Amino acid sequence: MKKNHQPSRRQFLKTSTAAAVGLSLPFGQLFPAKSGDDRKKMHQDVCVFSKHLQFLPDYTAMAEVAAEIGFDGVDLTVRPGGHVLPENVENDLPRAITAVESAGLKVPMMVTKISGADEPYAELTLKTAHELGIKSYRMGYFRYDNKIGVEKSLERIKTEIAGLIELNKKYQINGAYQNHSGDRVGGPVWDLWWLMKSFDPQWIGCQYDIRHATVEGAYSWPLAMELLLPYIKTTAIKDFYWIKTNGSWKIQNCPLGEGMVDFKRYFQYCRQAGISEPVSLHVEYDCYDESDSLPIKRLKAMKAIKKDLTTLRGMLDG
Repeated sequence: MKKNHQPSRRQFLKTSTAAAVGLSLPFGQLFPAKSGDDRKKMHQDVCVFSKHLQFLPDYTAMAEVAAEIGFDGVDLTVRPGGHVLPENVENDLPRAITAVESAGLKVPMMVTKISGADEPYAELTLKTAHELGIKSYRMGYFRYDNKIGVEKSLERIKTEIAGLIELNKKYQINGAYQNHSGDRVGGPVWDLWWLMKSFDPQWIGCQYDIRHATVEGAYSWPLAMELLLPYIKTTAIKDFYWIKTNGSWKIQNCPLGEGMVDFKRYFQYCRQAGISEPVSLHVEYDCYDESDSLPIKRLKAMKAIKKDLTTLRGMLDG
């Protein structure tokens, strides 16, 4: 019998009550605590989002820099404009993974633009990834259709997800959708729970991004995160703050720990919930000038990324 992953009425009422009192409940009541021994055993591999090393000349250089900085693995871009182009996936994905593994690192996950089973190269990409041992991929994004509205858009997208899940089952891989701030699907994080709640989290999940969750729900993000817990298969980490420019408020990306994300609270929740899936570190702020020579770009990027990695490891150790 297929397991029903929809939260019980009791769980739903518990979450709704927490919302009504403005998150006055201690986080231990939202996230069941793990024992001290369990916390010690938890480990999260930290991967570099390979987009940030794409200025380097080849896979070997990318892998060597990632290893030198101190990462456990690489979150590899397998998408148009990425490290591996979908049309070349059969030849280039094995080459990229060989380079990463030769540097002593892993490729537990990849970033794609796949959002439907019938898309060009979707099946070929997942088949190749499965053969190479990749366990999770980040999906492409969905958008609302303004002609039919939010609710009907979500209903249509749920049908598309059901088709993609069949492909995920075939190749034993999890498709993870990143919650991303803005007006696309998943900006309101509750969208993702509604879309996924009737599906098996083994095949469909979320790459949970606390930076984007904070942008859209500065204080309410723990509520949606609680609902998504069974579906959080990977996480993405970065930081930001708001800045006023020419009379308008805009988001400014910044080094980890220098912005508005409450990482202390977030990682407390992660430890209590037992989240141990791989982490993808994103460095979305400028850490070098495009006019810099390649050696200078490499030096500046390594310095900035290593600083963020050191900060992140300190946060993970709690």
